[in-house]
Amino acid sequence: MNFSELFRLSGLLGRYSPDGRRLASCVQYRLVIRDATTLQLVQLYTCLDQIQYIEWSSDSLFILCAMYKRGIVQVWSLEQPDWHCKIDEGSAGLVASCWSPDGRHILNTTEFHLRITVWSLCTKSVSYIKYPKACQQGVAFTKDGRYMAVAERRDCKDFISIFVCSDWHLLRHFDTETQDLFGIEWAPNGCVLAAWDTCLEYKILLYSLDGRLLSTYRAYEWSLGIKSIAWSPSSQFLAIGSYDEKVRILNHVTWKKITEFEHPATVASTRTIVYKEVEKSPSVETERLSFPPTRALASSLFSTQSKYDVSQVPVSLQCIKPAADRANPKMGIGMLAFSPDNCFLATKNDNIPNAVWIWDIQKLKLFVVLEQLCAIQSFQWDPRQPRLAVCTGNSKVYVWSPAGCVSVQVPGEGDFQIMSLSWHVSGDSMALLSKDNFCVCFLEREEV
Repeated sequence: MNFSELFRLSGLLGRYSPDGRRLASCVQYRLVIRDATTLQLVQLYTCLDQIQYIEWSSDSLFILCAMYKRGIVQVWSLEQPDWHCKIDEGSAGLVASCWSPDGRHILNTTEFHLRITVWSLCTKSVSYIKYPKACQQGVAFTKDGRYMAVAERRDCKDFISIFVCSDWHLLRHFDTETQDLFGIEWAPNGCVLAAWDTCLEYKILLYSLDGRLLSTYRAYEWSLGIKSIAWSPSSQFLAIGSYDEKVRILNHVTWKKITEFEHPATVASTRTIVYKEVEKSPSVETERLSFPPTRALASSLFSTQSKYDVSQVPVSLQCIKPAADRANPKMGIGMLAFSPDNCFLATKNDNIPNAVWIWDIQKLKLFVVLEQLCAIQSFQWDPRQPRLAVCTGNSKVYVWSPAGCVSVQVPGEGDFQIMSLSWHVSGDSMALLSKDNFCVCFLEREEV
């Protein structure tokens, strides 16, 4: 692996363009566009206020910068740097902004979720969608970009509206059998829409494109319910992560549960490989240094290296007891992600914050557990092959593949705490993001 120098960053706002040619990053009110390969500066844009969100258009020709405090969105063109567009929501305010799949319309959600405004960059026309619901995941587009589903709340009841993205006309409007709809997500093939209820009610509903209810799934009652969901890339499986520390897998034929994955504090199966991160402190005798080391020298001299050991099962994992009297308790399956080839599922149980669980989907068995020294901040699959990158808030990046597991220290001065990471579409590189900086890790061809 080769690492770039550190570049300044704010708000963890670093994004590769969908075509992989550009890398956008933000430094307060400045938007910096770099070449994704050479990291040379391509364009520098200055916004009216501190940028709080950025998003590329699907064709990588435009980028939007949202300034929620000011209720403003600015759009910049990569082809014509002199062209720009400003959308001011005025007194209505702004809480969310996103591109439509065609990359020529912008959807702005106003404060208090009074409406979604659809702005056309081509015709300058404006459309309105009323009563959008204030929930975690209230707008969802099909992967082919043809349809949009919007969660709505009117007269104290939940509804879903399906729109055709080409002209924004309403295709279907139906009510959902939910107490308090929490999120919606399309299957990758665009045939089925999953809608799930608040965590107080375990219920997931599956709808067809024409609004028919295909199936309802409930695992249990009278306890905290669904925390996260993930569709497999083939749309054959729906993984549901719950507060009871289990992942349930539904199949796409009957929408019944085919298996459930438990996340116990002790891994006992001899068929599971447990990789444990261990630290190796460098053997430098500080008393023999005739001067106090500088911070940069100290970080390079005394930074602890780490490697993975294969642990003998049974292995007891570090577990935390959630605070029962607090909202959003640290328990249950908080993160789920399928590998691009459909073969593996990576999960994180918030009760056991330092472990990543990797499940073999073909055999429906636990395959590997990675036990880290620090809590998992983020993980993401390589878009081209089954290879998982993990970060834990320190200056190391961890990469697992079926061939094995490595821990790599990011070289450089000072404290670089990786909080998030993002793969390039080719899988040849990834952006590693900390609170104030980012760098790019280039993987050599042999590793790829």
